[in-house]
Amino acid sequence: MYLKKIHHVAIIASNYCKSKEFYTKILNLEIIRETYRKERDSYKLDLKIGDSEIELFSFNNSPPRASYPEARGLRHLAFEVENIEKMVVYLKSKNVICEPIRIDELTGRKFTFFKDPDELPLEIYEG
Repeated sequence: MYLKKIHHVAIIASNYCKSKEFYTKILNLEIIRETYRKERDSYKLDLKIGDSEIELFSFNNSPPRASYPEARGLRHLAFEVENIEKMVVYLKSKNVICEPIRIDELTGRKFTFFKDPDELPLEIYEG
């Protein structure tokens, strides 16, 4: 037995509407389904990215993510793009602040970071 691929990544949002807007309108991810779970008073939004998914959840009173100093656990989510400069220009046009583009010293590829509405670190990596 072996692992084939990453099926999905789960994200918990503090403001569901704001995060839904960010992931669907700014990052242009396609909605697969949106479910309201009455027993939890929460939403779950399934988003398509390539052959994987992002699950966007809302939960009442979820604590903020520890980012600085970086805590153990998953560090960030990275998206592959064809042209990083064009993507940075696009993100900036949507008022998304991006760090300066850097070069990965191990691969020679360009990358940069930006944040979602909950300060989750997101990376774009030129493939």
